[in-house]
Amino acid sequence: MRRGFAPEEYQARLRAAQSSMAEVGLGALLLTTEPEIRYFTGFLTRFWESPSRPWFLILPAMGDPVAVIPAIGAPLMGRTWVRDIRTWAAPDPEDDGVSLLADTLREIGGPVGVPSGPESHLRMPLAEFERVKRASALVFRDDAGIVAGLRAVKSEAEIVKIAHSCAIAGRAFDRVGEIAQPGVPLSTVFRNFQRLLLEEGADWVPYIAGGAGPMGYADVISPAGEAPLSAGEVLMLDTGAVWDGYFCDYDRNFAIGHATAEQSAAHARLIEATEAGEEAARVGASASDVWRAMARITGSAETSGRLGHGLGMQLTEGLSLTLKDHSVLKPGMVITLEPGLELASGMIMVHEENIVIREGRAQRLSRFAAATLLVI
Repeated sequence: MRRGFAPEEYQARLRAAQSSMAEVGLGALLLTTEPEIRYFTGFLTRFWESPSRPWFLILPAMGDPVAVIPAIGAPLMGRTWVRDIRTWAAPDPEDDGVSLLADTLREIGGPVGVPSGPESHLRMPLAEFERVKRASALVFRDDAGIVAGLRAVKSEAEIVKIAHSCAIAGRAFDRVGEIAQPGVPLSTVFRNFQRLLLEEGADWVPYIAGGAGPMGYADVISPAGEAPLSAGEVLMLDTGAVWDGYFCDYDRNFAIGHATAEQSAAHARLIEATEAGEEAARVGASASDVWRAMARITGSAETSGRLGHGLGMQLTEGLSLTLKDHSVLKPGMVITLEPGLELASGMIMVHEENIVIREGRAQRLSRFAAATLLVI
């Protein structure tokens, strides 16, 4: 499968952004985060793990993007479709790209839009952002949700990559019986599950979660402990594996040795709720509509939190399946369905699948689990 995208893909994203910029009167968009910059350029690197250097991309109202980046990134950015690449020797404690960025923005003109909505952040020191605003003498304001809106609706090329990541995880889930048996510590299962994902083709595995216990697990975000698995427990593994910069995000529950009646009943109910969410996830429906469809089956209250979210270049992005999120579903949106149940006080089971919104029924990207809890 081809990595990256054709230049035409990025050009289409740029044209869509510029069309929206014209509607709201923006002269430029200033982007500072990894997914925003990669979305418009294809600049893919793990070097973002280092917080030492800021990176900037400017989308002008007309013409091609301008990258203002540390010199160390010039060779890789030069292999993207971006041709106007301006660099400085970073990190520079006296002027870490501030003057170069301000000069470039002044050359392009404003007003300058900066993503400022939910889940956005500015990846540069706030004091230096204030210096850029003063030095450029331009008006800065919210980007009117342009970038988030574009990223929410995936192209067919993006959907193929997410589906490929889901398939990798599916093959790893098929092999969990190789690594999870009574007596094996949960921490060892986590490490070995990451190995299986890499063996099946993942580029890296930024996210692993899970839990185990006879009546479910206390939460789905804690690090794995050293307690060994025991027969009669239910094991949940959740992964956000990445292929070519795109995530999957779904989980599987397994009964260790044998399944109890409570575990089996809860699992079947979770599958029923997931399928109800799938049925409700139609073009024109809202995120809250999908939440209600699942909550009716699980008995979730408003305080139970979200039962799914957007998915793509990040593990979670965009809409949340909550009662209060009224985002309207559009063709090409990729979302997770993630109902949960309480089996005992403070103990839960959850289930998660990945779908893409289509005209008519949603398309499954993960291979949906059967209603019968798998015993390993």
